[in-house]
Amino acid sequence: MTPDPLSPWRAFTTARIALGRAGASLTTRDRLAFQLDLARARDAVYAPFDPASLADELSSLPLPSMILSTKAPDRRTYLQRPELGRSLSEPSREKLAGLPGKPAWDLVILLSDGLSPLALQRQAQPVLSDLLPSLLAAGWQIAPLVILANARVAVQDEVGGLLNATLSLILLGERPGLGSPDSLGAYFTYHPRPGKTDADRNCLSNIRPAGLAPSLAAAKLRQLLAEARQRQLSGVQLKDEPASLPPAFCPPMLPPSHD
Repeated sequence: MTPDPLSPWRAFTTARIALGRAGASLTTRDRLAFQLDLARARDAVYAPFDPASLADELSSLPLPSMILSTKAPDRRTYLQRPELGRSLSEPSREKLAGLPGKPAWDLVILLSDGLSPLALQRQAQPVLSDLLPSLLAAGWQIAPLVILANARVAVQDEVGGLLNATLSLILLGERPGLGSPDSLGAYFTYHPRPGKTDADRNCLSNIRPAGLAPSLAAAKLRQLLAEARQRQLSGVQLKDEPASLPPAFCPPMLPPSHD
């Protein structure tokens, strides 16, 4: 095996750099590691998701939850027909539209398996455990948690519109990467209504202990949601101010790049 002179850099990243080689090929060790990570990513996409079990796990949070559904009836349809995950099923739409005495909610939070049920199962509760108490203590009126299987980001616009919410936030599993099968994404929109685009949303991605830690993600969401409500905007108009980040957000110094 021929060692790579950049191999010490591997201590600073999980990216596949400085792998070394055996002749003209990868080493057996690195090839097997690649195949294992690929298998984990595929398994994450097709992992089972039980909304009722998630609702039970979230019962300790200071908000009730409700289980709704999208127009995607199963996993295969969801993956093949992305547009069906962007709309509620008719029974779910009627359930939301028929809620009695709906107040003017400041925020509605949706949770979905997205492209990685594993991410939602691992990261959603830690994020919400940090986020919800502080928002409620600050006087936010938050709708019951909405749990959906097979949802896409844009479904938050329909749900937020039906509830007349000021802001909608969806937590869902991101497309798994090699080495990151449990990464959660958080997307929020001010004045959610059907017809909103990605330019109207803000996103925090790679929420997991090895990426953006759930507690830090909750702190950042708390800051950005408050700014969005105060300034009445989101998306490309809402800029992230690095100076306002807590010290824990500052990354460690890495060796200089030679890219």
